[in-house]
Amino acid sequence: MSSQLPPTERRFVATPRARIHVAIAGSGTPLLLLHQTPRSWDEFRDALPLLGQRCCAIAMDTVGFGDSEALPEGEDSIESWAACAFDLLDALGMEKAAIAGHHTGAAIAVEMAASRPERVRALVLSASPYVDAVRRAAAPGKKIIDEVSPASNGSHLLTLWQMRQPFYPAEDTDLLQRFIVDALKAGRLAAEGHRVVDRYVMETRLPLVCCPTLVIAPTADPHAHPVAAKVAGAIAGAKLVEIVGGMVPFPDQMPDVFARITLDFLEPILRT
Repeated sequence: MSSQLPPTERRFVATPRARIHVAIAGSGTPLLLLHQTPRSWDEFRDALPLLGQRCCAIAMDTVGFGDSEALPEGEDSIESWAACAFDLLDALGMEKAAIAGHHTGAAIAVEMAASRPERVRALVLSASPYVDAVRRAAAPGKKIIDEVSPASNGSHLLTLWQMRQPFYPAEDTDLLQRFIVDALKAGRLAAEGHRVVDRYVMETRLPLVCCPTLVIAPTADPHAHPVAAKVAGAIAGAKLVEIVGGMVPFPDQMPDVFARITLDFLEPILRT
């Protein structure tokens, strides 16, 4: 692997449903990166050039997040977000790609592999949710993280900060500031994106995944770590790896670790 990092290029790509913002580093085998709610490509900002040393790493803003256009209200779903990701690959002229998703992005990645298996070469599911009938039934009465009511004195920004702070490294204000920027840009989708995940009928889709799959379980992520074995167990041949100390913002908390584990897993594909 070269010690020189490739530059990151940002641009907008016109697709049938929305204009999508992407950041791209490197060349070769495509690797599409899908972020958590309510982040953007920025979640992979530091990992992107590391990944780009061995592949064409593409971090997209999910429709409605970052700088990507939103779908009409009422059309948001994991299925529609996956379809928009395929629209992007089509527009970039990429017939097949490896997909890496974190939290919400992992759910989108599962749907992509389940719905169009011929187009997905491999999956990396980082801190994936596990959404079954039990979770869907509990969702309506559950408090949604990142849901705040705007206040004229700006106090909602402090509330949003404090909601997320327990899940971030202590004293790391940079990661939280980056989160706040993305949450504000997402607007209503900052909270709605979590409801979209809670509506996903995931348990019937996981067994349809037939490509090589890596499930990454950050041990200090209280949302994803407890269900990681269920996710891996539902996908034939999936490999599960735990990351000690990994938290909710794992890809930008430990970008070097995220990139190394992802590239090690994808190595057989990158050689072809």
